[in-house]
This record gives sequence, C-alpha cells and structure tokens, in this order.
Amino acid sequence: MSARAVLWDFDGTLAIRPGHWGACLVEVLDAREPGHGLTRGDLTPLLHTGFPWHEHDQPHPHLSDPDAWWQHIGQTLLGVLTSAKVPAARAADHLRHFRGTYLDPASWSVYPDSAAALALVAAAGWRNVIVSNHAPELSDLVSGLGLGAHVDDVITSARCGYEKPHPAIFDLARRAAGNPNTVWIVGDNPIADIAGAARAGIPGVLVRTSTADQNFVTMLERSYGRDDWQDWRQHCAIAAPTAHAAARYILDAHPNGA
Repeated sequence: MSARAVLWDFDGTLAIRPGHWGACLVEVLDAREPGHGLTRGDLTPLLHTGFPWHEHDQPHPHLSDPDAWWQHIGQTLLGVLTSAKVPAARAADHLRHFRGTYLDPASWSVYPDSAAALALVAAAGWRNVIVSNHAPELSDLVSGLGLGAHVDDVITSARCGYEKPHPAIFDLARRAAGNPNTVWIVGDNPIADIAGAARAGIPGVLVRTSTADQNFVTMLERSYGRDDWQDWRQHCAIAAPTAHAAARYILDAHPNGA
C-alpha cells in the first residue's frame, strides 16, 4: 500500500457540470414544460441555502442514505421552484426527473488534463482518492466519465454525512488512502478544499481558480462567512492552472519518494 496519496476534489477540479444545479433545473423544465420562461439566472440566486454543505459545521449522518439525501435535496429544489412561481404540484412532478438528469454522465465535462493527472500520480506509486461535497452516486459518475481507472476510492459527503471543510471528511479520505505518510489535496475551492484540508494537516494546491475574481470571493464569503477561514493563503502551496500541473508540482516536491 502506498505511503503517499493525493486527495482530489471533483466538481470544478476534475470535471464540471456547466451551470451546476441551476442549469440542471432549467434542463428539467425545458424537457417537461417547454416555454416555462425561467432561466438559470432566475434560479441560481435561490440556491444559496438549503444544501447540506451550507451547514458544513454540522454532521448530517441522517442523510447518508442515498434516498434520504435526495429527498432532502428535493425539498430544497421544490422551494426554489415555488419561489420562482412554479406551482408546487407541478414542481414536485418535474423534480421526479431531476436526479437522473443531474447524474447523467453526458451532462458532465471532464477537463482535458484530468485523466492524465490521475495517471501521472498513480504511475509514481501514489494513491488517488476523490473527496467531494457531492451526490451519493459520485463513484458511479466518476466511472461513467472514464476517470475510475486510476482512482482508488471516492469519498462523497452524501454518503459519509460530513461536508468539506469539516475535518471529519478529510480524516475519512486519509483513511481511505491507507493513512499515508505523505498526503496532499488538489481542489478549486480555497476554503472548502485548501483551508479545510489544512486544518487536518494536509497541504494543498489550488487549481482552476482566480481569487482575484471579486464575484467568486463574495460568493465564498457568503457561503462560509467566517473570518477565521481567511488564512487559507498560508496553507496553499501554489495556484496551478490545471490538475496535471498540480500533480506535477506535488510529485516534484517529493523526489525519490521523499
């Protein structure tokens, strides 16, 4: 078993679903109610509360069953649609199709360098573990997107009941990696990934993210709202443009297995 591992965020780091939850709601409405008139811009501002990761300080073991998790998400999404003036009965009927639509691999895009980054780490004898605030079916999605060959395990918040940046999810990921002597994280969220992992003693590489983007910084502040997360920069070894560049940096930092 490897004494070294890289923990990888998934959404925004290895793959992405363009438009995220808001876009998926629009896709469902487009298929079920053509001419509904709602846009992602109408719905996205309504999606800033109600998800388990919006209460990341609180464990959610009662949601670790997939159906329970999706029922909770469904109630959140029902509130979004009714707030957007979709009648409750019709919204509930539409949302029966949301789960399958969201998880359809065809709706996700893998970043061009992701598979090569995972392969590079695996070829060096390190383990790859994905740790993500995501749906219960994340492991199936990873395989469906062709990323499973070099991934040793997948830890998703929906299955374990903890959301990043809660320290328990990083402890679970470390355990899944075999409690390695050397472990890094690669992710696109400076707080959930970098600062959160740092509190579990794990250094990080930030990818695909510009914290000079004031809209992004504002979103982070709204989502986490705690001044003591602002120290994430001291824990970030480097900001890399791609997952492959992050993998290369980590491996170069440990020549000859050091």
